[in-house]
Amino acid sequence: MRTARSLFTFPNPVNEYAARTVATGVVTMCIAAVSLDLPWLVVVVCLGFWARVLTGPTLSPLGQLATRVVAPRLPLEPRLVDGPPKRFAQGVGVVFSTTAAVLWTGLGFGPAGKAVLVALAAAAFLEAAFGLCLGCKTFGLLIRVGLVPESACASCADLTLRHPELARSAN
Repeated sequence: MRTARSLFTFPNPVNEYAARTVATGVVTMCIAAVSLDLPWLVVVVCLGFWARVLTGPTLSPLGQLATRVVAPRLPLEPRLVDGPPKRFAQGVGVVFSTTAAVLWTGLGFGPAGKAVLVALAAAAFLEAAFGLCLGCKTFGLLIRVGLVPESACASCADLTLRHPELARSAN
């Protein structure tokens, strides 16, 4: 039985291929919402980001599909990446998707909501297609400038913890 504390955790590390699968689902839903004029679908996108930022893949149907079905069946070895930047990226997704949902469904500003959703889809596309996580890059930058403590992700602050070969080549 899961406790509330274990429910509200985020995996660390994260399989990058599962994260990219989730991003593919986000892109698909965003494009469908905008192109088919489905404002209810932006609410689904928004709830998915909230579920993933709070519980990782546990309460997210898309997260479950990615981690339990798609990623394990890919003919690739899992590529593990740090969890804290991925959680931060999900938080950025919360901000964008919630803004889009409020604008489009709450305030009736469809074009503005759609524009925010298109920006979210563009960022998710970069993750899905190229493994370029803008939220993760921002998280690393925030550590470097001191706005996020290095303790939030030690291996993000010191790449030699993840890649010991970098420490050897620097000597």
